[in-house]
Amino acid sequence: MTKLNELAPRPGSTKNRMRVGRGPGSGKGKTAGRGVKGQKARSGVAINGFEGGQMPLHMRMPKRGFNKPNAKEYAEVNLWRIEQAIEAGKLDAKKPIDTAALIASGVLRRAKDGVKLLGTAELKAKLEISVYHASASAKAAVEKAGGSVTTSRKAPAEAEA
Repeated sequence: MTKLNELAPRPGSTKNRMRVGRGPGSGKGKTAGRGVKGQKARSGVAINGFEGGQMPLHMRMPKRGFNKPNAKEYAEVNLWRIEQAIEAGKLDAKKPIDTAALIASGVLRRAKDGVKLLGTAELKAKLEISVYHASASAKAAVEKAGGSVTTSRKAPAEAEA
């Protein structure tokens, strides 16, 4: 049985740190592996992307498009995923399905800025779904099965008025 005072790492598993700048006999004396003179031989150098005064590549490349800083990100859910949850018994088709129900059943992890319903499935059950937005194909599929979709998103015409 090993005693606490006899514990040691396995042979060869640890290595001593290289001490640079400690004389010519060490093999890493004088310039300490930094070469000779110049900016990179000094401490505190941060020249990523600097090309010696030439216009850097990231500035030479054309910029395209626009990234909206306050763009909304939606949690998207497909009808087949809801159907799958109903078959597994995680969602009740008789009760209204909303964001809270989708999160509780594990269909969604989080709602983000709203739930977007996408329609890639044939529905068997009659569902009452309330989400932020639903695609035209999703609405058609739910209504074809005899259900209804209510959206809380304002239509573009309502938003302008």
